[in-house]
Amino acid sequence: MSTTTPAMPLLDYNHNFCFSVPNALESDRILLTPFIPEIHTLPFVTQAVRFPEIYDGLPFGPFEDADEMNRDFVQGRIQKDPGMVLFAIYDKTRPADADAYPAGAGALAGVIGYLNTKPAQLQTEIGFVMIYPSFQRTHVTSNVVGLLLHYALDVPSADSFSGHNTSPLAFRRVVWQANNSNKASVRCAERLGFKLEAILRWDRVLPPRKKSLGVGNGINPRVGDPHPEGVGRDTALLALCWDDWENGERDKVDIIMQRVV
Repeated sequence: MSTTTPAMPLLDYNHNFCFSVPNALESDRILLTPFIPEIHTLPFVTQAVRFPEIYDGLPFGPFEDADEMNRDFVQGRIQKDPGMVLFAIYDKTRPADADAYPAGAGALAGVIGYLNTKPAQLQTEIGFVMIYPSFQRTHVTSNVVGLLLHYALDVPSADSFSGHNTSPLAFRRVVWQANNSNKASVRCAERLGFKLEAILRWDRVLPPRKKSLGVGNGINPRVGDPHPEGVGRDTALLALCWDDWENGERDKVDIIMQRVV
């Protein structure tokens, strides 16, 4: 199901994650590597500007260029928070991009990450899912999420997964949060074993530019609201916990990862 990737030198990308970042998480068809701004931001944005819809349900973006993404997202949000880390997604089944890192890794398919990681509580969240449309509804999302689930929920003695160069985290809980209007994201999480725990009403205020995208809860704020133009978002909160993982969900995820779309 997975292979071990030899360690490769990491450039200084100033990550501040609260755990050691694996050099690679890898299955037969997908390679995840730490997102290094000097290497990955420009290739990602160059393609992403053609697909602004990948940001529709997110509280940030689209980014006009690499400088904006690095300033507002990578440096402004990710690198300063020890609970967050980004990964670049490579699809090994497609011809390698000329600027792939490591060389020959495959075609860049997008980015994903961990956030809200709490070592003391043994939990993290999978998010920042930005996958190009041509890679959606393929093996990419299931393999990417499966790799991150294995790394987060497996215990070091687990022999079902060897696709990383550091020990798995043995967390108790992995969260998935989605805009409640993004039913595809909710279904994706449920398919991979996450259970819906709650709908968080009025959970976030989205930028006014998101209003035309239909990603809000459809309710206008009351008169006197401090941010009347801000779009109200309801959030679907899902989670996959260690006991479900070990009582069948891990095996289900592995089967899904092996399916040919």
